[in-house]
Amino acid sequence: MFGKKRACGMCGETLAVHDRDVRFRLPDPVLESPEQHRVEDSWLSDPDPNRATLMQIPNISPFVRALLPIKLLGGHEFRFGVWIAIHPDDLQRACRVWNAPEYADLKLTGYLANRIQPWDLFAVPVNLAVLNVNQTPYCVSSSNQELNDVLTREWPHDILASLPS
Repeated sequence: MFGKKRACGMCGETLAVHDRDVRFRLPDPVLESPEQHRVEDSWLSDPDPNRATLMQIPNISPFVRALLPIKLLGGHEFRFGVWIAIHPDDLQRACRVWNAPEYADLKLTGYLANRIQPWDLFAVPVNLAVLNVNQTPYCVSSSNQELNDVLTREWPHDILASLPS
């Protein structure tokens, strides 16, 4: 049947609700600053923060966009498009390899720069790796046990109600 959306056999929601990305426009520290990304000497890899993947904001931090996957029971995956605060040297390295074959081997460490609900995770350490050269790096692990649990556990579908739409 054309036009009918397939429903999940576990929770009844449409499958599109399960397998989707929610992208944060800006890192929380930038969002909370008076000039945000328009401060003098700021740099974004794209003028539109929704499309930017790299960012440097003076007196705040350099950032890289990453995917934070939330595995759901039944093989579905919800992804947050988050910002990760990184070291300035790592921003330079990421810029050098972003569109080069070496991008496939890019690994970074940093701190989660968006508050992730319902876990209230923010400013916790995270390790990034490129899992797909056509996407931004993925959050793959953390020394923070709660974030590591978020990344490795399979979550019940009712968690979708507390995630952004």
